[in-house]
Amino acid sequence: MKRTKIVDIFDPALIGSEVSVKGWVRTRRGNKYVQFVALNDGSTVKNLQVVFDMNRFTDEQLKPVTTGSSIHVTGKLVESQGKGQTCEIQADTLEIYGTADPNEYPLQKKGHTLEFLREKAHLRPRTNTFGAILRIRSALAFAIHKFFNEKGFFYLNTPLITASDCEGAGAMFQVTTLPLNNLPKTDNGQIDYSKDFFGKPTALTVSGQLEGELGATALGAIYTFGPTFRAENSNTPRHLSEFWMIEPEMAFYDISDNMDLAEEFIKYCVNYALDNCKDDIDFLAEHFDKELIDRLRFVVNHDFVRLTYTEGVKILEESGRKFEFPVHWGTDLQSEHERYLVEEHFKRPVILTDYPKEIKAFYMKQNEDGKTVRAMDVLFPKIGEIIGGSEREADFDKLSKRINELDIPMKDMWWYLDTRRFGTVPHSGFGLGFERLVLFVTGMTNIRDVIPFPRTPNNAEF
Repeated sequence: MKRTKIVDIFDPALIGSEVSVKGWVRTRRGNKYVQFVALNDGSTVKNLQVVFDMNRFTDEQLKPVTTGSSIHVTGKLVESQGKGQTCEIQADTLEIYGTADPNEYPLQKKGHTLEFLREKAHLRPRTNTFGAILRIRSALAFAIHKFFNEKGFFYLNTPLITASDCEGAGAMFQVTTLPLNNLPKTDNGQIDYSKDFFGKPTALTVSGQLEGELGATALGAIYTFGPTFRAENSNTPRHLSEFWMIEPEMAFYDISDNMDLAEEFIKYCVNYALDNCKDDIDFLAEHFDKELIDRLRFVVNHDFVRLTYTEGVKILEESGRKFEFPVHWGTDLQSEHERYLVEEHFKRPVILTDYPKEIKAFYMKQNEDGKTVRAMDVLFPKIGEIIGGSEREADFDKLSKRINELDIPMKDMWWYLDTRRFGTVPHSGFGLGFERLVLFVTGMTNIRDVIPFPRTPNNAEF
C-alpha cells in the first residue's frame, strides 16, 4: 500500500479507506483498552491520531512506541470524535522503524525554551515550532524564484570565493590552503600568497552584488540567491556569520523603478506565505506572536511611505523621543530609529532614500548636491531595515574618483570598472537578507531560530 503523507490525510474523500502512514511519534497516551498515538511526518504542523485497540495489540508491541520513535501504521481512516481533529486511523498493523529511549531523547512532551533547542539544532526540526519555521522558509524560497521567474529575471550564480570586498568592510573569512603553522614568507617577511591555491588572498563573499552587476549589464535583469559570509563579531539577535541573500540587479532601472520592484517583491513573498502556509503561520501566531497575522496583512495591504533620509532625521529630531543612540544628520540610523518611523510615526512600512554618501558604499550613484547618494532602505515593523539598495553609479569618472577617495585598490576593481567603460547604462539593485524576511514572516525574535544551523561567533556546531 502506498504511503500517504499526513498533510494529505485530512482529505474528506479518504474517509473510510485503508491508508498507510509513516512518521515520528510525538506522544502516546491511553489505558489498557485503547492507546492513542500522535504521529507527525514533517509535512504539516498537524499531528495525526492513531488509535490502537488493545484487543488487537499487546503491551509488548506498543512498549517501544515512545516519543521520538519512528513507526509505520496501516489501518482505516475514520472520522474522529476527538476535539481538534477531523479524522484518525484505526490501526491494523504496526511496524517500528526506530526506537528512542525516553531517558535519553531530549524532546519529551514539555515546553522547551528556544535557547535549549538551539543546543539541539540537529533535533529541533522535529518540534512543531521548527517544523513550521522550516516549511515557511522553504515556501518563501520557492516564492522568491517564482516571483523573479515571472518577471523575466535570470537566476545568476555568483562566486562564493572572491578576491574583492564588496562592502569595503574588511570583515571577511579568509580562504586558504597554506599551512597555518608554517606560512611561506616573501623576502620582506610578508605572507607569500603566490604559494596559495589561487595565487592571491581570497575570502568568502560578503555579497554577490558586484558580479551581479556584470550579469545585469549583459542579460538585462538578474537575481542572485545564495549564501554570504560576514566575519563580524556581532552577537545580536539580528546577525549571523553565514546567511542567505537575494540580490536583484537591473539594467535601465532608476531609483524609483528600484523602489517599485522592492515593494512589489516583498509584498509578493508575504502574500505567498499567507496563502500557502496558513496552518504554520496560525500555529506560530497562537504560540509566539498574537499580532503576527495582522502585521503580515498590514504590509500587504498598505502602500509603503517614501521619504528622504533628511526628512526622516528631521522627524526623529522633532519627535521628543530620547533614543539610546542620539540622531542627527550624517549618522547611520539604528534599528530603534527605523522602527520609530515605521511603528509609531507613519504606522506603515517606510522606504528611506538619499542617504549621506559618507555612510553608504562607494558604488551608489551620487546626487547633484554632492552630499547624498541614491540609496534606499526598506524599513519594516519589528525588524527595522529589511532591504538595502541603490541606483548604482554609472559614470566611469565619478566612480573612479570615489574609489580613489576611499583608497580601494584599483587593481582589484578593473573588471567592475569595465562595465562603466564599455556601454554603461543606468542600473539599480538591492539586497534582501533571507533570514530577515523569514524572521518577519514567522514572528520569531532571534535570527538564529530561522536558519537550520546558525553560524555565529564561537558557534559552528553541527
